Amino acid sequence: MLRSLFQIIGRRRFSRKMENDWDRRAKENAFHFIADGRIEWTEGDFYKSGEMTVQAEILTDMENICQGSDPSQMKILEIGCGAGRVTRALAGLFGQVHAVDVSEEMLRIARRVLADIDNVQLYRNDGLDLSVLPDSDYDFAFSTAVFHHIGDRDVIENYIAEVGRRLKPGRLFKFEVQGDPAVPDNTEETWLGASFTARQMVEMAVRRGFDPRYREGEGRERFWWWFFKWPSPHATSRP
Repeated sequence: MLRSLFQIIGRRRFSRKMENDWDRRAKENAFHFIADGRIEWTEGDFYKSGEMTVQAEILTDMENICQGSDPSQMKILEIGCGAGRVTRALAGLFGQVHAVDVSEEMLRIARRVLADIDNVQLYRNDGLDLSVLPDSDYDFAFSTAVFHHIGDRDVIENYIAEVGRRLKPGRLFKFEVQGDPAVPDNTEETWLGASFTARQMVEMAVRRGFDPRYREGEGRERFWWWFFKWPSPHATSRP
């Protein structure tokens, strides 16, 4: 019980740190901290880069993502939408996009940019779970450039478990984690996320009821995973 209390306090402290760090980054230079390949972005180029991400990671993978469904009829979930860089492009492809982010400052930008798009719902979550979402039964979940900023492995695993509870059976959660083994462990880190090996990720998938069918980028900063939710419950509780 005492250990659980300390864990809860620690997670809440980490949640506040993530929120504060990303609010500060949003005020300082939101576009750069989201897509750090440039210091200065024009707004047009920034959102164009989101279209390029969708072309590279979504449009090339529609068989796994849609599984025969019409994308315009699909309800999808985006974890860590930031200023809506990818969200805007996703909304042009899918029927409904529900997107969460820990930073109110980032979401303020996203709300302005997406104000004319009526198939997007934005939510500020606590950086730990998805309890803010009003519903479930998503057809696809996606996250890019998010988990490789989170230094606490348990937080990342909890996110994956939360997605598993909301995703339809058989459906895909496509995301990336930090894969660079040189990144030091630091559970308080909100920029250089915790590094995972392939074995750690496979073990996590099994614990959380997913089939880790494909992976790409092992040993690199962007270590991509394709987690398909099992058709029936396979997850086990963590001790």
